[in-house]
Amino acid sequence: MPHQFVTHGSFTIERRFKQSPSKVFGWFADPAKKRRWFAEGPGFHLDSYEIDFREEGFERSRFRFIADKPIEEGTPCTNDTVFLDIVPNQRIVFTYTMKVAGNRISSSHTTVEFQPDGTGTLMVFTEQAAFFEGGDGIAIREQGTRELIDSLARELGE
Repeated sequence: MPHQFVTHGSFTIERRFKQSPSKVFGWFADPAKKRRWFAEGPGFHLDSYEIDFREEGFERSRFRFIADKPIEEGTPCTNDTVFLDIVPNQRIVFTYTMKVAGNRISSSHTTVEFQPDGTGTLMVFTEQAAFFEGGDGIAIREQGTRELIDSLARELGE
C-alpha cells in the first residue's frame, strides 16, 4: 500500500461585528439561525442538517456540490462536528471531519472566541487542520471559512 501523506495547516480570522458577544454567539447556538448562515446558501444543495449545541453535542451536515464549485456537480460532502467546550458568549471549541464522495479529506480543531470590542464583538476564529490525500488544503479551507463568516455578517446586518 502506498504511503498516505498528511499535511497540516492553521489560520486565524478576526472579524469585528457591531452586535454584542451574546448576539453573535447566539447565531452559533440557535439551531435555526446557525442553519441559515452555515448550512444553507449558494454552491451546494443541502440534504440534511442537525445540531445538538452543548458540550459533547454534535453538528452534522450532508450536502451535494452544484456546478459553480471546483468539485463535480452532485458530489456528496459530509461535515461531522463534536463540541468540546462551550462558554456562553465567550467561546466555542470543536473538532470536525469532512468527507467528499465518502473519502475523509480532513480533520480540524477549531476555537471561536467572542471578545467585547466597545459596544460590539471581536470574533477570533482559529482552525488547526490535518489534510489527507485528496484534501482541500489550508488556503481553500480558509477561503471557505471566510465565505461562511461573510454569510454570518449578512445575517447580522453588517
